[in-house]
Amino acid sequence: MSGKLCYKRGLSCLLILAATILCTHGLSAAEPTTPVVPQSDADAWPLFRGTAESTGRSKAVLPEKLDHLWTFTADGSFRATAAISKGVVYVGCLDGNLYAIDLKTGKKLWQFETDMGFMAAPAVKDGRVFIGDGDGFFYCIDSKTGKKLWGLETDAEINSSANFHKDNVVFGSQDGHLYCLDRKTGKAVWKYDSGDMIQCSPTIVGDKTFVAGCDGNLHVVDLTKGELVAQIAVKSPTLCTPAAYEDLVLLGTTGQIFMAIDWKAEKIVWTYEPDRPGEFRSSAAVAPGVAVVGCRDKLVHAVDTATGKKLWTFATKRSVDSSPVIVDKRVFAGSADGRLYSLDLKSGKELWRFETGGSIDGSPAVAEGCLVVGTDDDELYCFGKKK
Repeated sequence: MSGKLCYKRGLSCLLILAATILCTHGLSAAEPTTPVVPQSDADAWPLFRGTAESTGRSKAVLPEKLDHLWTFTADGSFRATAAISKGVVYVGCLDGNLYAIDLKTGKKLWQFETDMGFMAAPAVKDGRVFIGDGDGFFYCIDSKTGKKLWGLETDAEINSSANFHKDNVVFGSQDGHLYCLDRKTGKAVWKYDSGDMIQCSPTIVGDKTFVAGCDGNLHVVDLTKGELVAQIAVKSPTLCTPAAYEDLVLLGTTGQIFMAIDWKAEKIVWTYEPDRPGEFRSSAAVAPGVAVVGCRDKLVHAVDTATGKKLWTFATKRSVDSSPVIVDKRVFAGSADGRLYSLDLKSGKELWRFETGGSIDGSPAVAEGCLVVGTDDDELYCFGKKK
């Protein structure tokens, strides 16, 4: 199968997955620091990893015991992560629809229809929802009505979720470009050519963004100019969104390595390799001193952010492509075994689990006292506290 499949129009969702496989196996076309302060709302989950820095850490408060509040059923898999803002869940589905769902009731508020499905998580800001689809179109949609405000066509599928910088929205495409558009008008501000497919979401710290892709490099790009600041070799393709913590960027690769990169010094600080083979498709969640990441070795791994030493592992029955989320002293992680797990952040001990019956590939979204996650058997679940 040729990597050129990524550049055809009107592909089915199966070909989106095929393009991912090509990337994964390397067959694609060629001063003192202070902790990062999240730029997003404390009690919202407005984009893929919760914050602009892609920390995967929520400041929301979840009940000690999670109750199953509701299930929303569609006609396709929920492989994308949801966004939560102001009492509404926004989530893309492989049935071709972007759904807006009432967080309290699970009732559909509106749906936005496309010809292709969504692998990317939506991003929400200032009453607008931003999302790209499997046919390479990027949309800006009114969050209250579901009406399209503007759109842009790229040359390949969009798996990357959007992020925000000042008045602009930033996202990647499998056409190899990182796009920066005016958030209100959709007018192009700049376009950066990475040289290969981008499937991760851009991580933003200050005026810098970090993207990694099929070319086996971490790209540090100046957001004001759209120009390359630094390029650090990570040796293998990656599908993971980089997590920023202090001066470090943490990510895993298809080469079965999880690493910390000092992006200012432009060097790899440490690497972590699982005891048994397993690619990293999961993006890390980061809290002070600890990074938690899933792996295809069927384990959830916790690693010391300073040294890269293993703190603990937790075994599931199948691969963990879902990206974990840290909420206070707990970690929530989904697995292809169909279970959503709650683990103690310090020890990795299992605290709670829920059997969904379908593979969990997307990641949990946590806000407003609720956790929302989808499965490949067409269902979206919401957990919280019953009244």
